[in-house]
Amino acid sequence: MGRAIAAALAVLAALTGCTVQPQNGDGKRGSPVHIEIPGGTPSPARTPGGSGTAPAPPGDDKPRAAPRVLWSRGDTGRDVRELQARLRQVAWLFDGPTGTYDEQTEQAVSGFQGKRGLPRTGETDTVTWQRLLGMTREPGRWDLYLMGGQPADPPDPRCTTGRVLCVDKTSRTLRWMIDGRTVSTMAVRFGSQYTPTREGVFSVYWKSRDHVSTLYDSPMPYAMFFSGGQAVHYSADFAARGYAGASHGCVNVRDEAAIAGLYAQVRNGDKVVVSR
Repeated sequence: MGRAIAAALAVLAALTGCTVQPQNGDGKRGSPVHIEIPGGTPSPARTPGGSGTAPAPPGDDKPRAAPRVLWSRGDTGRDVRELQARLRQVAWLFDGPTGTYDEQTEQAVSGFQGKRGLPRTGETDTVTWQRLLGMTREPGRWDLYLMGGQPADPPDPRCTTGRVLCVDKTSRTLRWMIDGRTVSTMAVRFGSQYTPTREGVFSVYWKSRDHVSTLYDSPMPYAMFFSGGQAVHYSADFAARGYAGASHGCVNVRDEAAIAGLYAQVRNGDKVVVSR
């Protein structure tokens, strides 16, 4: 009788393709790890230690979580600058970066989303951001501050006494300082490698409100000359193109209101420090 049972079990094992685990540490046989029943339906998986079936894995027919919004209108900061810089790279934004998620940024994001079949929310969510990252490169510092707005470095020690136009080539800023106190700060632009802005300590020797360059025939409003033909002055080109351009050696200011206020305060004889 025992031989007949053993033979029947062997036939059943051959038909079902049963693979048996090796012995456990206590010397007992383990449970089957794989059973195939030809022509049948696989047995439903069971929850460990229970009698019910395990939940089916999520599929495409299951609702997905909505993308998380990273930035939207009204947000500010360095991350918004990066978003704007990347939108400029793909020609969806032409102004800035400003660091403020304004109406233009919202419209640019909406246009980018619509072009790629994403919901046109105007908000930058995780899906939109990943798509933009895949199409653009990491912005450099002057991509982030193409149109100004960068923080100023600590002032040169020569700027801490008296009335000084303190110009820093590294941070591309101008501080107007009186007795060590910063009155105002503005972004500035310098000459190219072929027409560099001179470095050193100078003084304002001539002011010309509506100056026009005799050498380049270009307007130089609010000019404050400090070294030969080099002056601090307003530049419409800097206002339009930012750091994509350069001066012929002058210190350009792009904020017309700011330099108008500065021009009204600066006197002939005030010190000018240009440092790196």
